Amino acid sequence: MRDFRSKRARDIPPSGIRKFFDIAQEMEDVISLGVGEPDYNTPWIARKAAIRSIEEGLTAYTSNKGIHLLREEIGKYLNHRFNLHYDIEDEMVVTTGASEAVDIALRAAVNPGDEVLIGDPSYVAYTSGVMLSDGVPVQVPCLEKEQFRLTADALMEKITPKSRVLLCNFPNNPTGAVMNRDDYREIADVIVDHDLLLISDEIYTEMTYDGEPTAAASLDELRERTITINGFSKAYSMTGWRVGYLCAPKELCEAILKIHQYVMLSAPTMGQFAAIEALRNAGDARDEMIREYKIRRNLFVRGLNKIGLDCHMPKGAFYAFPSIAHTGLSDDEFAEGLLTKHHVAVVPGRAFGPSGVNHIRCSYAVSRENLKTALECIEEFISDLKK
Repeated sequence: MRDFRSKRARDIPPSGIRKFFDIAQEMEDVISLGVGEPDYNTPWIARKAAIRSIEEGLTAYTSNKGIHLLREEIGKYLNHRFNLHYDIEDEMVVTTGASEAVDIALRAAVNPGDEVLIGDPSYVAYTSGVMLSDGVPVQVPCLEKEQFRLTADALMEKITPKSRVLLCNFPNNPTGAVMNRDDYREIADVIVDHDLLLISDEIYTEMTYDGEPTAAASLDELRERTITINGFSKAYSMTGWRVGYLCAPKELCEAILKIHQYVMLSAPTMGQFAAIEALRNAGDARDEMIREYKIRRNLFVRGLNKIGLDCHMPKGAFYAFPSIAHTGLSDDEFAEGLLTKHHVAVVPGRAFGPSGVNHIRCSYAVSRENLKTALECIEEFISDLKK
């Protein structure tokens, strides 16, 4: 019998994160530093709004673009927070999470054989998403010596006549790196000179601990060539609700909306009502959570450095990305050994691209107590390696 799988489906790699999650789920008493979601509940006020929408029978499809009131609130938020102005009728689509937004943005912009430049290390879905769009992923190294930021020099080295799109994510998963206005201004000239489209996944933007959060499209020279992607999963602890959004110039947005209509139709209705309430009234809960993550960041990163794992201080998201190069183990070996011997789950850095090799990703979206215990386990594991 023939192989009925498409070449695309055969070629895309499996998630490098899932392997260790699957092992961890079979074990007891595991401290998981691999989870990419907040450990807080969705604010009650948002949950209550969703319950109310169900009780009132507001369970039908919404507009393909999303509930008008939600788009209004997103527009107000972007204006107030980033001085970004979008027409909510022609330049905004509410999506089923930021993941769908990335997928349909790529499909709307990429032709077969187009090269998509990806800041590396990167979220595991980007490379596969480009391949599923018939594009060619090209990793652009974001080096530790640059605090994992994307630089103009690194970008220039990877540009070819086939380069069409730059896809990046700041604050970054897995490194916690942040790009400020000056950093974006440095790469803006390259983007404009080479006529690139920027797809900017800013799902962690609210989790910027040092300085003000920056949206790439807030730079005048990038506004008309940027697809801005954001959502509610991280800032409002709404991962399971699957509500995100993207904003783009009208012509691009029209193309994106056509794909969204066919593959998803509309984001979950109850989730959209929850998102409206989150934007209106859950700011205090959001800010309290982010303050706690900053405390955990400081505790955990200082602890890593103290026990001998070099780790830059991440300025955003909720991940630490220490180097394990000096241990003599590969990042796969380190992660597997730590999990099997001490029941602490981390993710090998290679799962996020070539620049992640010899690092591990650790989420500090867990309790302070578990972070302290994890540090003790990591220290003991490293100590045993020296014997």
